Amino acid sequence: MWRMNCYSSGVRERDMGQHVSLFLELLNKSSSVEAIFGAWLKGNGRQNSTSAKRTLAYGYITFVCAIMVVSGNSISVPPSDLGEHLGRLLNGTDVSFNVDGETFHAHRAVLAARSPVFHVGLLGSMAEATMPAITLHDIAPAVFRVMLRFMYTDTLPGDDELGTSPFEMMQHLLAAADRCALDRLKLLCAQRLWDKMSVDTVAATLACAMYSCSELKNKCIDFFAAEKNFKKAVLTDGFLHLGQKFPSIIADLRERVGA
Repeated sequence: MWRMNCYSSGVRERDMGQHVSLFLELLNKSSSVEAIFGAWLKGNGRQNSTSAKRTLAYGYITFVCAIMVVSGNSISVPPSDLGEHLGRLLNGTDVSFNVDGETFHAHRAVLAARSPVFHVGLLGSMAEATMPAITLHDIAPAVFRVMLRFMYTDTLPGDDELGTSPFEMMQHLLAAADRCALDRLKLLCAQRLWDKMSVDTVAATLACAMYSCSELKNKCIDFFAAEKNFKKAVLTDGFLHLGQKFPSIIADLRERVGA
């Protein structure tokens, strides 16, 4: 239970009767809670006001008070550490992957549970299901390392852990996530790329997103649609490469901005 204590002349000598003080008191002394308390001046029905002089002209002051309890006598619970614990499983494995000369160890069951593509390859009738070591093509070791870590921990490392070019890493990782049907990873990569969006990167990002991520593709096109962005982006090497790889999109972009 709460009690509101009101001191019409204030509680400090220097208030000199020119201030009103309000204090919120929790009557149950055995409880410990955190709360947010707010109070506002209200007139006598004519209008709301934050001016005491104005409301006093009506003969009295009405305070509107609000209390929101944000926590009450709770036991602190740490954030989930499941990802960290699963990440430790990488120390003992039952399948390995050879990626451009580097070997990565993993668990068939974990990868199959995370990716329908790996499920078919590792637990289905394909030849890889019985192979202790599998060679992967069309993916760089650094990209596979980040993707494998994500499948165990559900987290992405910060840009400072992604090598000399985090932007390019996100592009390659987005493509890999799409191939492996890791939709959450794909969208996390898309958000990272969108966060770094500029006239210098939009063309390269759009080329990456054309087939692999419709959400990012639409955002890139909307970014291009702003005439001031389009005029600068067309001067970049990325726009030239975009036109060579996807000539139809250039006409669509020009039509969109009326160029």
